Amino acid sequence: MSDQSSPVKVERRGAVGVLVIDRADRRNALSRDTLYALGRLGKELVSDPDVRAIVLTGAGDKAFCAGADLKERQGMSPDDVRKQVGLYRTELGVLDRSTKPVIAAINGVAFGGGLELALICDLRVAAPHAELALPETTLGIIPGAGGTQRLPRVVGEARAKEMILLGRKLGAAEALAWGLVNRVSPAGASVLDDTLAWIEPIAGGAPIAQSAALRAIDTSYEVPLELGLELERVYYDETLRSEDRLEALRAFAEKRKPAFRGV
Repeated sequence: MSDQSSPVKVERRGAVGVLVIDRADRRNALSRDTLYALGRLGKELVSDPDVRAIVLTGAGDKAFCAGADLKERQGMSPDDVRKQVGLYRTELGVLDRSTKPVIAAINGVAFGGGLELALICDLRVAAPHAELALPETTLGIIPGAGGTQRLPRVVGEARAKEMILLGRKLGAAEALAWGLVNRVSPAGASVLDDTLAWIEPIAGGAPIAQSAALRAIDTSYEVPLELGLELERVYYDETLRSEDRLEALRAFAEKRKPAFRGV
């Protein structure tokens, strides 16, 4: 059960672990305690063999995460801020490096560190009213939790510069057109429920194959094609040794849905 005093709650939806930033009164802003909780609970879900995917969302319907907790930042020295920004790497790294798919269910605004948190995820689903932005330059700083690095890799350099230099907000439809989100939920639907339904092929899929595919993509993204193809071969070989692969062949022959066990 979740610690009721924690700024992050955990829910289990079948084979999916759901992390909910539970600070709706602060627009789910990232305080120091919130970052530590995401790191601790994220590690628990990544290491849980019964969890096949992780969904990250915010409480309420107004904000996924509005970014850094500016109230907490008041009075911080430059060194304090440096340490705080460092927590984004140390605490959120477990989700960034997860071999299980991580999906953001963006239930409202995702600004600054909130969008950087969503960019750590492998896939992003947005509510129709969601807004996404990296407004840091309008506040005299730059995105310091990976935004200048991850956003160009997702939407391209020119569009990333447009968002960052102009502090430009994108609505859900435009974010979908830009490739910043993978899906926009239907109007009136719960973005979390819609996300869970959408990722059912992951929750019911072959975890060894999914992990191998994620690692093949992530480790070869910026290497020469020849090396990328060799890495793909290595990860493909992992799947050949799995019982899940044999189960898929049996299920095909028997005209039934395979029952993958992650072995």
